[in-house]
Amino acid sequence: MNTLNQRIPGSFRDPSGFVFKKNGSIYRQVNPIYREDYDHLMYSGLYDALIKNRLLIPHEEIDPTSIGIEGAYKILKPEHIPFISYPYEWCFSQLKEAALTTIRIQKIALDFKMSLKDGSAFNIQFKEGKPIFMDTLSFERFPEGKPWIAYRQFCQHFIAPLALMADKDVRINQWLKIYLDGIPLDLAGLLLSWRTFFKFSWLTHIHMHARGLKYLSQRSVKKKDHPVSHQGFLGILDSLESSIKKTKWNPSGTEWGDYYDQTNFTSAGFQHKQETVGDFLDRIKPDMVWDLGANTGLFSRLSARKGVFTVSFDIDPAAVEKNFLQCREERESHILPLILDVTNPSPAIGWENQERMSLLERGPVDTVLALSLIHHLAISNNLPLDRIAGFFAKICKRLIVEFIPKEDSYAQRLLSSRRDIFPEYQQSHFEYEFKKNFEIRDLVKIRDSKRTLYLMFNKGL
Repeated sequence: MNTLNQRIPGSFRDPSGFVFKKNGSIYRQVNPIYREDYDHLMYSGLYDALIKNRLLIPHEEIDPTSIGIEGAYKILKPEHIPFISYPYEWCFSQLKEAALTTIRIQKIALDFKMSLKDGSAFNIQFKEGKPIFMDTLSFERFPEGKPWIAYRQFCQHFIAPLALMADKDVRINQWLKIYLDGIPLDLAGLLLSWRTFFKFSWLTHIHMHARGLKYLSQRSVKKKDHPVSHQGFLGILDSLESSIKKTKWNPSGTEWGDYYDQTNFTSAGFQHKQETVGDFLDRIKPDMVWDLGANTGLFSRLSARKGVFTVSFDIDPAAVEKNFLQCREERESHILPLILDVTNPSPAIGWENQERMSLLERGPVDTVLALSLIHHLAISNNLPLDRIAGFFAKICKRLIVEFIPKEDSYAQRLLSSRRDIFPEYQQSHFEYEFKKNFEIRDLVKIRDSKRTLYLMFNKGL
């Protein structure tokens, strides 16, 4: 391969091909070993069926020699995905929809005598508000009578975490940072309540599945593939699909899920805040926004409804769930709600700490919204203002940020249970630290409050 091509670190495990970047564009190389499977995918009608149903990222084939590639069977240029996200950043319903999408794709593939060789949640991304499959090389010709090779991986990536999130705690999705090949079924079985033994799907796909794997492991027995009819295979897929659809979680009881119902703004003040943020966005016309501390996405929608793709981050899984469900209900295609703790953002993990990108590696973004956030970082998390300013300088070109002084009732609430050890948390010092990295282009005092909104431009980007 041409040395100027930058191979994507997370794409190296599949001998069928890999993803690389050149001149700012993303490409996928198809190796000669995958030739027959790729041709069947393209000429059987499966590719067209998946594209028609918006289940697979479309691509165009380009001449390998046009970008200096030798030895490849094909070079594909897939359609652009504006932001890469990972399962540990998804809310419950996002993981659920990703699972149902994978099952739907597998069912369609069977009609064309193909099957998914991977059941990984990392093969799914969200585009225009909906899950879409991105691994074109995951399809293989399927011999009649063979079991689904991806069954175990699918259960670990989808069935086990969904069951644990519904039965125990929705925050268990964070375990997918630790178990990159999905939550082990024996661990899931140990943690699930006794009630799950009386749910046929969880009994079958988690408890009995885990015991079967343990039996084979303890006795060093090689698994024998028993013939599975086409109808039997569909029955397994139907069972998995039914299990997923029945798995539910109600987003309630968290600290920030009803944040906007308890705001300390007057209606005039809140309207002024929205108008000011909207005015700042109109002036800079960003191509992408990250809304940090977005809650249920009110200000993310202000950005998205201007046609700006907006990643709507929040730490609260209930707030993100409500945000996503509203996106689905209102068919909003410019918002991607995700779970993120700004004080502990998604790290670079996997082999050589490179398979999954950190948040910083996915930036810098054009514009960040940081509304009602700085006081949480500084007071709740003891972060000095210079470190906060330095973080924002790494992730964005422009910044719309709100400063909330100690006199504000929300800041007072944070200080009510602790000693005030923050003498530097003053507006003058906030401006001093941020001016090291940003140029303050505008500031507006929010009506009927002591809060200030700033529009800042990064000096270094």
